[in-house]
Amino acid sequence: MTAATAPAADAVLSPDDCWDAVLRRDAAYDGRFYFSVATTGVYCRPSCPARRPKRENVRFHATGNEAERAGFRPCRRCRPDAPSLGERHANLVAEACRHIERAEEAPDLAALARQAGLSPYHFHRIFKAVTGITPKAYAAAQRRQRVREALTRRQSVTAALYDAGFNSSGRFYAEAPAALGMRPGEYQAGGRNVVVRFAITACSLGFILVAATEKGVCAILMGDAPEPLARDLARRFPQAQLIGGDAAFGETVAAVVDFVEAPGRSFPLPLDIRGTAFQEQVWRALQAIPPGRTASYTEIAAKLGRPQAVRAVAGACAQNPLAVAIPCHRVVRADGGLAGYRWGLKRKEALLAREASD
Repeated sequence: MTAATAPAADAVLSPDDCWDAVLRRDAAYDGRFYFSVATTGVYCRPSCPARRPKRENVRFHATGNEAERAGFRPCRRCRPDAPSLGERHANLVAEACRHIERAEEAPDLAALARQAGLSPYHFHRIFKAVTGITPKAYAAAQRRQRVREALTRRQSVTAALYDAGFNSSGRFYAEAPAALGMRPGEYQAGGRNVVVRFAITACSLGFILVAATEKGVCAILMGDAPEPLARDLARRFPQAQLIGGDAAFGETVAAVVDFVEAPGRSFPLPLDIRGTAFQEQVWRALQAIPPGRTASYTEIAAKLGRPQAVRAVAGACAQNPLAVAIPCHRVVRADGGLAGYRWGLKRKEALLAREASD
């Protein structure tokens, strides 16, 4: 079961829900409840691979301690008194992410796998399953964040490149366009000399601003009036050359509006995504939620291997500048409630309703 379909953490489970999870050996419910078997005297996780017991011999418990107080001992196969496999993988990946973030040079796959005590193949598979991206892609995103921060702090590009951990200017300038969407000097100057084409039009959800660089669509903003949207774009690119879109750009705007009206498919245009390493992780996780499904902030944080980062996930969703293309409208509270949408709950409700009807 994916994060998009996993049970909400705060949902109340009935005995029938629990028994269905046991029959499916559904690991998404591990930690949500435990079940004991009267004939064996043990208690297990829902995902336990042992032979399924008879229903009349099964009791359900909210915690492992509750099962032990009732006289049951931990199963030796699924080890319900130890961290689950998913938790162990999440912790392992979180530690690898911290190691990448601290390292001056991006560690290679073999070094990360050796630190985790796994083969490179196994580590790579687990890392991608937890985060949605490869270790190399995570390291690249972290490097991009360092580049942005260094260019903001430093007066010279040369000083910034060494701050970001580059040992040569050649590597820095080769990677900078992908990291920044522009040359380093232009980024440092707040987007000076960068051309951003934009247009504002009406749609069924109010007004929508679409902006794009040569690299791709860099902003999709929604609101009740054109002026605040234009000001928001100007704040994002304070020194860029903002140009009203021509007839050719109108095709880009039309494609975005068509997607807003029918969001239950893949976004049809290239994107110019700019965020911190963590924000880009969250945004990739959002793009992996299928249309018509939702995930909670808690589930997204767990999928990224950072279960304590629920507020940071919510913050990344709030900073998303690409409405609908990066579907933060598919993220809900743990109880399924619709909260925390920067473009308004009515728009969120409308987008989810459209996807459900596709």
